[in-house]
Amino acid sequence: MEFTKKIKSLVSLKASRSSVDLTEVESPEIEEQVIVREKEPITKGLNDPQVEQEILNSIEAVFYSDESFDSSEYKLKEEVPETPDINEIYSEKTKLVSQLHVVSKKLSALILQNQSALAEELQCVTEMQKTLEEACAICGQSRSLLAQTKRDFTTASLGILASYRKREQLKCLLRSLCMIKTLQETDVRLRELLEEEDYPGAIQLCLECQKAASTFKHFSCISELSTKLQDTLVMTEEQLDVALSKVCSDFDRIHYEKLQEAYSLLGKTQTAVDQLLMHFASAIHNTAFTIVLEWVEKSFEGKDKGFQKRQYSDLCKLIDSESFSSCLVNLCKALWRIMHSYWCILEWHDIFNSDKKQVDESVNSEEFNRTYIHQKLEHGLLRIWQDVQQKVKSFLLASDMAPFKFDEFIRILALVQRLIDVGEDFCGSRSEDLQESIRKQSVNYFRNYHRGFMEELRTFLENESWEICPVHSAFSAVHLQEFRFLVRSSSRSFSSSPEKPETRRNSFLRKQAERTNPFEEKWEEEEKEDILSPIESEELERAHYDSDSDDSEIPDELKKDFIDENTEDIPRKVQSKLNKKLPSSGRKKQVPILTNTTLNVLRSFGKYMQMMSVLKPIAFDVLICMTQLFDYYMYSVSLYFFAKEMSDLTENILSNKLKTTLKRIRENLMIEEGSETFDNRNKDKIPPPALSTAVNLRKVEDLHGLAERVAAAESLVFLAEQFELLHLHLEMLIPPTKRAFLQQFCSQTVSQASELRRPIYMAVAARTIDYEQIVFLMSAVKWDVNDIMSQHSSYVDILLRELQVFSMRLSEVSRRIPVPKEAHDLLWEHCIRLANHSFIEGFSQARKCTNGGRALMQLDYQQFVIKVEPLTPLLQPLPGKELVEGYIKAYYMLEQNLEQWIRSHKEYTPKQLSGLVNCVPQLNKKGRQKLLSLIEEGDKLRR
Repeated sequence: MEFTKKIKSLVSLKASRSSVDLTEVESPEIEEQVIVREKEPITKGLNDPQVEQEILNSIEAVFYSDESFDSSEYKLKEEVPETPDINEIYSEKTKLVSQLHVVSKKLSALILQNQSALAEELQCVTEMQKTLEEACAICGQSRSLLAQTKRDFTTASLGILASYRKREQLKCLLRSLCMIKTLQETDVRLRELLEEEDYPGAIQLCLECQKAASTFKHFSCISELSTKLQDTLVMTEEQLDVALSKVCSDFDRIHYEKLQEAYSLLGKTQTAVDQLLMHFASAIHNTAFTIVLEWVEKSFEGKDKGFQKRQYSDLCKLIDSESFSSCLVNLCKALWRIMHSYWCILEWHDIFNSDKKQVDESVNSEEFNRTYIHQKLEHGLLRIWQDVQQKVKSFLLASDMAPFKFDEFIRILALVQRLIDVGEDFCGSRSEDLQESIRKQSVNYFRNYHRGFMEELRTFLENESWEICPVHSAFSAVHLQEFRFLVRSSSRSFSSSPEKPETRRNSFLRKQAERTNPFEEKWEEEEKEDILSPIESEELERAHYDSDSDDSEIPDELKKDFIDENTEDIPRKVQSKLNKKLPSSGRKKQVPILTNTTLNVLRSFGKYMQMMSVLKPIAFDVLICMTQLFDYYMYSVSLYFFAKEMSDLTENILSNKLKTTLKRIRENLMIEEGSETFDNRNKDKIPPPALSTAVNLRKVEDLHGLAERVAAAESLVFLAEQFELLHLHLEMLIPPTKRAFLQQFCSQTVSQASELRRPIYMAVAARTIDYEQIVFLMSAVKWDVNDIMSQHSSYVDILLRELQVFSMRLSEVSRRIPVPKEAHDLLWEHCIRLANHSFIEGFSQARKCTNGGRALMQLDYQQFVIKVEPLTPLLQPLPGKELVEGYIKAYYMLEQNLEQWIRSHKEYTPKQLSGLVNCVPQLNKKGRQKLLSLIEEGDKLRR
């Protein structure tokens, strides 16, 4: 329409313009121009699309303003100058005509383009017209039939309809009365459902009743019933909350499903999970309080002292030491059940959520509820564990554990460690608070325990008779009860599959699947320890020296792969490792030599390692105390008991490494003589022990207590071997950053234990033979003889006789106790070395010496070597032999060679070198003085 009007406007404009009275124009030239221009084609060049588009664009926007716009009026109202310009008017006319032509052409094109749509639309209009005609016919027929029905209706028909209506009303009333009766009887059924704990059914029934009551609220009796139903619903929610609280300590899947269904009907699933977390917190507090209260009342034999009104921390302080561990076990059991119920609830929701997601993934509100509940329960894990941790922490810190026995304290540590492991499975927590509490108690306890045991060890050492404790040949530390935990931990590590490690949740829930509470495991009763050898001392000696013994003598039990505490079993791998570390004497079977004190120290090692295994935070502190036990035993056995009388000589035979170790022990562990007790300044030090008066180290017939010295020295070596055997276990018990200390201790201290055999056996060798007498007899020999002697000196026979007596006494001692090859060889080595030292000392005291005297020296020493070699067949060459022979040969050296020899031989004393120089006849006074000055200068440098 708008387009049509615009066309009309343009046509009108054309007509108005053409009607202009040109007669008024007086100029005939102008008239002639107009006539000529009218003859020109107006549509010239309008077939060009670009020109047409420019003409369309040139149409003023006002022509498209609205439908009421009159283009003719618009153009006529335009201002015309008083003297119109015909050319301008003609130009305007031409412009409008061209615009009209272009618009008409566009309109025709659009009409042609939409002609088919127009035809379809006309067809639709025709069909609609037919439909309307049919509708009009139906309406007319209906009106006609209704009029006929109105005419044919009678009074009887109206009566029938009225009766039918009344019957329907009465039926509706009957239904209402039945519903009201049912609603009145609902209260009884609701109570039955609540007694049966069918909470979903009760809530469903109550909600249906409320809906029905709202339908019949126009009855006066129903309004009172609605109030009663609301009260019943509130009471049901309260009972539902009570039932929810019972789930905290005893989870039942079917019961919990009913509770969740009931809360879902109420639309309060989110509220339920909030209430559940509150119930768990209350359950933890109430359970802990109740258990501790029961034990307190039991301790006070039911005396009413108002315990129920006290705080939990105050009740924990009233638990006595006898009831402490039992109460802790019950507390852990109950708290574990609560934690397990929480895990089961979390597992139920995980399964429920996964099932629901497969059914209704499109329900956004349900998905939101499930997500909310899951997040709440996951966050609640740490809260539950923190509450449990705080209750146990308060219980542990409330009592002083210092008076507890060690086994009882270890059991408590094992319980707490088990609870910490449960907490890690429960929520991945490291239980810092619980670890800190047990660390404080352990530090306090262990400080007192270690101090007491050091005093006990001192008492043991002072009362030790140093007799060998008979044990079976395969004995090692693993046979002691205190080390049984290593065997159990190893078996547990082998029983677990390394291929598929359990997840935290599976690990926790597996315990319930197996129907076990980790704190209900019975503690293993102490098994009888069988470490003593059943054979007598003669058989023990024969077993030690029997070179024909083989594996057939070993009981079948010892050939098994696993340890049985009752049958003395030991793993072959452990035994092979132990045999490699034990001193090899060429025999296939060697009985360990140890004393009762050594056994006691070994047991203490086991106890200390138990504490390290259950309490990692102080494991390194315990290790330091363990090393102190070894240091104290080592230092006491060597320097305070069996090598003290040879202190001067001992210093000369000790290596620099061993000297440094002994100095460290003396400075860090030993209190100076005269101080007998601990004090604040020396709280980690202890006085040295005194050798028991029952031990006689002066009896020559017993080689100055050789049996006791063998027991002491070899037990020390055995203790060091066992410490090395436990090295790997100790490394696993301490932090990796502290393992360098253990490695250093083993390399610098433990490994030096075998070196202490030297000073201990040196005391026997030095006191058994009177070397001073031999030197004195040698000083009486005349070395300035002119003839070469064919008979050796008498002092050689005396020395050989002394050595023969020593050999017989050594054999006698060996019949009573097993003397190891190392001890046997060291004794003879010391004797021979001291004898050679005596030869050099005696030769150096000669004031004058001729060639015959030097020949006599060689003869005496060769006689000694020939006779002594059969006594020591395993000591070849004889220790110190080269020193004696070198000293004798030095008598023949010239001044220059002798000077060089003195410079290169620092093993001789200045006195021995001076004696040599003074007896060399080929030296003049000046040369002798030069060499003496050289010896004196070397002595100063040595100091």
